[in-house]
Amino acid sequence: MSDQSTFDTNVVTVTRFMLEEGRKAKGTGELNQLLSALYTAVKAISSAVRKAGIANLYGLSGSRINVTGDEVKKLDVLSNDMVINMLKSSFSTCILVSEEEKNAIIVDPDQQGKYIVCFDPLDGSSNIDCLVSIGTIFAIYKKTSSDPPNEKDALQSGRNIVAAGYALYGSATMLVLSSGNGVNCFMLDPAIGEFILVNRNVTMKKKGNIYSINEGYAKYFDTPVTEYLTKKKYPEDGSSPYGARYIGSMVADVHRTLMYGGIFLYPANSKSPKGKLRLMYECNPMAYIIEQAGGMATTGTETILDIKPESIHQRAPIVMGSTEDVQEYIDIVHKYNCK
Repeated sequence: MSDQSTFDTNVVTVTRFMLEEGRKAKGTGELNQLLSALYTAVKAISSAVRKAGIANLYGLSGSRINVTGDEVKKLDVLSNDMVINMLKSSFSTCILVSEEEKNAIIVDPDQQGKYIVCFDPLDGSSNIDCLVSIGTIFAIYKKTSSDPPNEKDALQSGRNIVAAGYALYGSATMLVLSSGNGVNCFMLDPAIGEFILVNRNVTMKKKGNIYSINEGYAKYFDTPVTEYLTKKKYPEDGSSPYGARYIGSMVADVHRTLMYGGIFLYPANSKSPKGKLRLMYECNPMAYIIEQAGGMATTGTETILDIKPESIHQRAPIVMGSTEDVQEYIDIVHKYNCK
């Protein structure tokens, strides 16, 4: 009788996968060094999330408000420190941009490498105390100038992303990653402490049947958004209406959109005319993943990855998902812009 607990030696870990990818690309190994540090930070955050209640990590971190105006939770602070410390100690980064830090962090010269990392250490943290799925989002760029690193080096469009991804802390811990050759999903096996490849070359459906938006802000929506949602709820062709799914954690909502198809919307509105989500460490990495999986990401008038950021905490409206669903939204926006 075989032992079902025996580890399958044919499984592909994220480390093995990225080493193989790096070998094909004839890389120096520095990116893998950086990613390995990120995996370790994600595993540490995952562990902290799982035992947050027992370890008294729920609740606010004093009266602290971060630079984007959000209340800071205890797990936010812990996650931010974990990511920063791991990235610095990887000797592969020179600039770190975090949602939790007002200014970009310039890594000490004796620890510097050539990469810039923009990250949200714990996305959806307002949901921590009620056990809703949360996550970590990151985008990696290469420093392009030969001058000493400064904050302006980080202000690159999403087209310059070298690798991006997110970790989802849900019923399991999932790592979704792309380095420019499609999207791959890895699940953390707690028995061995490794991320295992579970979905290779994820491809989005061209059209879905789910829309995801915070309809509590409906009275602030622009006319194109209202018209688009009406078409989803009351289709004129007699087809079934779209289902509404909204968690309120970007990582969880976008992951569902990636897996099932459909559309995720956080558009500009009269209350937030520049949008709410941050371009560099929320919109760009998620748009990169969606595009790599065959989907689209737009502000409605401009492709997300083409935006040249002007500041590290810049906000942007974003609509992303299956190509046909997003294109339908763009067409409605275009119709009103042409009037």
